[in-house]
Amino acid sequence: MIEFENVSKSFWTGKQRKVILDRASFRVELGNSLGILAPNGAGKTTIINMMAGLEKPDEGRVTRTSRISFPLGFMGGVNNKHSGTENARYIARLYGLDADYVESFCRWLCGIAEYFDMPVGTYSQGMRARFSFALMLALEFDIYLIDEGMPATTDVEFNRKAGMILKERLQDATVVVVSHQAQTLEKFCRSAAVLRDGKLFMFETLEEAKRLYDYQA
Repeated sequence: MIEFENVSKSFWTGKQRKVILDRASFRVELGNSLGILAPNGAGKTTIINMMAGLEKPDEGRVTRTSRISFPLGFMGGVNNKHSGTENARYIARLYGLDADYVESFCRWLCGIAEYFDMPVGTYSQGMRARFSFALMLALEFDIYLIDEGMPATTDVEFNRKAGMILKERLQDATVVVVSHQAQTLEKFCRSAAVLRDGKLFMFETLEEAKRLYDYQA
């Protein structure tokens, strides 16, 4: 479960204060995946980061009682000076998992051959995306956090394998996905919310959320 209690978050842009959330309260229960619709610049990534514990609210409290993933594509915690092997084994130890399993899983899914034993800082953007996605899939969570939908790389075989694994995981997991496009949420969620001007409007169905989102667009 993830619960926001009277959470406020804002940033100073240099010219004005940008309000992301204004005393927002809501809960994500296990088994009830949630989609959040918001226009670009509204603060989707900030909310996802607060759910993951990567950012703190200005006011209020965020409570997490489940195993919650880091956001898809997030590379925090990965040391660019260390190889894929070293990073995978380090992350495995952090989560109390079998380091041999995590390393072999990531090595198999990434498919980057000898580059897996080279520093992550030498990877291309595509290789880094594959490594971070493989690392997340090597760990099992109760709630998966997805910003703008499942990322795709230019490697067709990787997308096929990763997509199959993610689909299997999501059958038993809960998802929170944020996007500016309703069709992205359709793949994951039934209930949805609309984020607008710091207010989060919750709906039981995606259709209801879409009507408000389209009306305000």
